[in-house]
This record gives sequence, C-alpha cells and structure tokens, in this order.
Amino acid sequence: MASKHLLQGLIKWSTREPWRDRFEEILEDHLLPACDETDLEIDDIVATIGEDLFMSTVWACAFEDFLTREFDDGGNAIDDYLKRRGWKETASVRTYMAALRNSTMSLYEVSDIVRDTSFRARDLVRGGEPVLISERAATRTLKPWDRIAARVVQVGPRTQICGGVLAFEHDTSEAFLEALRGFDTLSNEEKQELAKAIGQDFDDTAIADLSPTERLRAISTMFTTFWLIDQIDRAEAPEIPDLRNAEGDELVRCEVRYPLAAGTTANDIDAALEAYPEFRRASATSWSWVGLAKPVAASDAGEQSQQSLTLETWQEDGALVLGNVELEDKALVLAVNSRRRSDRGCATLSEILGRRIGQPSVKTESVEQVMASRGASMPKQPDIPEEERCAIIHDHMDRHYRDTLDQPVPMLGGETPRAAVKTDSGRIKVADWLKMVENRTAKSAARDSAMANYSFGWLWTELGINELRR
Repeated sequence: MASKHLLQGLIKWSTREPWRDRFEEILEDHLLPACDETDLEIDDIVATIGEDLFMSTVWACAFEDFLTREFDDGGNAIDDYLKRRGWKETASVRTYMAALRNSTMSLYEVSDIVRDTSFRARDLVRGGEPVLISERAATRTLKPWDRIAARVVQVGPRTQICGGVLAFEHDTSEAFLEALRGFDTLSNEEKQELAKAIGQDFDDTAIADLSPTERLRAISTMFTTFWLIDQIDRAEAPEIPDLRNAEGDELVRCEVRYPLAAGTTANDIDAALEAYPEFRRASATSWSWVGLAKPVAASDAGEQSQQSLTLETWQEDGALVLGNVELEDKALVLAVNSRRRSDRGCATLSEILGRRIGQPSVKTESVEQVMASRGASMPKQPDIPEEERCAIIHDHMDRHYRDTLDQPVPMLGGETPRAAVKTDSGRIKVADWLKMVENRTAKSAARDSAMANYSFGWLWTELGINELRR
C-alpha cells in the first residue's frame, strides 16, 4: 500500500487553484449522498467515525478519485504536477503517480495472505483470476476472504494497492454488488434517481456503452457512499451478533433453581439421575445434560439471520451438551442457553425427580444483559500449556464443524452443506458460506490465537470444492 508521504508534493500542489476547488467538489460528491441518507452534516460524519479514520479512508479515496479525473478543460492534477514539479520526485514516485493517474477502484476479495509480503485479490466486479499483490502493512490486519474497495496498480514489476482502501462488511459488499447488477434492469427514471443519489449526472445512453472499467470510474463515489453509511450505522447502533445454539434457538442464559423438598438428600438426587443416560456425571455434585440424538432445528430456524453464529459445547464422543445440573445446598440448579431448553429441562427434571423437588424459579438473561453486567475482571484461565490449549480448541472446532456439515444452514436455504454441494449452484453457495465462516472466525479471534490459526482447508476437501477456494 502506497504511503501518504509519497504524494506530499502532489497534495500540496492540489491546494492551488484551480485544483483546490475541484478537489473540494469531488470530496463533497463522496460525502453528500451519505449526508442525505443519514441526516448528518459533513462535520458530524467526521465526528461519528473519527477524524483519523475519515482521513485514511474517505479523504484518501476522494483524493485518489480526484487525481484520476480529467476536467472540462482537459486538465488533470497529476499531469499538471508532473509537468511543472515532476523533476523534484524520484523516478519510482513518478512511475507510481502515472499508474495512479489511470487507476480504477473496484471491489476485491482477499485470500492467500502472507504476512509482511503479499496477498491475492480477486476482482468481484470485473471477474478474472486473483492477482498477487505485493504488500506489507495491510497483510497485518487483513483476514482471509475480507472484501476491500481499492485501486490496484502495476508499478514496474510489482502489483500493489494504492493508499485509499475501504474494508467492506460482507453484507455491505453484497448490497453494493447487487446495486451494480441491478443497474441494467432499472428504468431510465430509476437510473437517474440512482445517479442523483450517488452524486453523479449520467446520460443513460452513454453509460450503457461504457466498459466495466469505465463504468467503475463513473461510479467511483458509490464505493464511499455504501461504506460510509454502513460505518455510520455501526457507530450509532453497534450490532450484537445473532447468537444461536445448535437447534437454532436464540441464546438466552437461563438458570432454573429447584428447592429440595423436605427430607430429600444428595444421595436421592444422585440415585435418580444415575438411572438416566442423558445425565452424565461431571463431578461429585454436578452433571452434564446431553442430547443422545442429533439436534433438531427450531421450527423458525429458517427465518433466522444468515449471519447468525452457532455457539455450543460438545463432549468427546460427539454428544451435544444441552445444559449443566449442579447440586447446591438445599437446591438443584439447571443452567441452559435457551428458553426452549429451559422448558424441556424443567419438564425432564420434574418427571425424573417428582416430589423430591419443589416448584422452580427461573432467571433469564439476554446476551445484551450478560454483556452489560460483565465485570471488569475476567475469570482466570486454567494453567494449560499453549500447545495443549490450541490442540483442545482445534479438536473442539473439528468436531463442531464436522457435525455442522450435516446440519441445515440458513444461508444454504435450509439445506445441509453435504446436500447443497450436489448441484453446481449449491457448490457456489457452500463456497460463499465457508468463506464467511472462515472470515468471521478470523475476525473474532486475536492474532496468533488458536482460533485465528485454525485451518478450514479440510472442510473444502471434505465437501469436494477445493477448486472454488480462490
């Protein structure tokens, strides 16, 4: 990624007339659609996302857009600067400026990241094979299958990205691509409305004749608009992930507390639970409640978000842990992660224990409430060697994802991954799903942690779609 200081002379030159006013107009083109959509002034937008982020993204993208423009008098800022002040720059900087002059922003999918060296970028708009990008700084923050809006340029033997880069969330990138695909199906009036919304004045006939690259140049401000509105929405209303259990239930922490009936002893509870294989002893006073059959999705599982994350605990033999039961002083406590499991657990324990227990009290906490009440200090982690901890986590993830291959996935239209790969269209959907899973796992984990270092390659091989992993 080209650093800002390479363009310092050009930036200073652009503060002169007529370039200063021309750049201000283009910067407004990048900002005003988002202002209209969010009812915020430009200063409010800067304050909302932060000045540092604004300058490194919106301002940088607008400036690079400005540098590629030819104005009505045929003038271009880079041409003018190189003609008058180019002698002050090194040959490599002049070569970079010339490449930037003719560059085009597009949307790319990232893969094959080699830290401090390179990554591959696949153009999601114009297609083609992924290209190898020589890059150092960005490889330290990019994750597999990230989507970025950037300008890719050839500078001598190296292919690199320019300084203005927008990291798109998957949903926002899909909305952007859908808008591009839908443009040709719009009526003339709708095209003009879209043009107005993204700050452009298009001639319908002219744009129909543009090549994909020319069209991308014509709608360059659209990248900023989509990205900026998403950033503002996230800043004003931080999104909490849609967390689900294996049955598709919304995660809710439920604690069911049964008072022990008069005369009931710990041995009575122990003997009663011992007779049921779904209650497995975890300690002298606690049991794991496990599912002996494959989990069945809730009836409304098909309506859940395609972006939902599944959180579960599995035992070594693959049994799903439904909850935990613990015997306390004069009480038996069931802890589960959904209301449906709470109801099911209550019915099961009441049937097994009968008069040994009294009427339960139920306490529930949503994910938001749990996060709000979380203390400043985290529980002390068990003293396990890092290599062993990593192996335990990877083993858990292996079992979880192997089971997931046979579970319905909303993003696949309710099909299991194994069933979906039997058709060509299903294989593409499964590849997109795997990319999202891998990307979200990498983003949610600290660099060099066990989750961040987990290899998803075996899933692609298991499903027979390795050729789509690009």
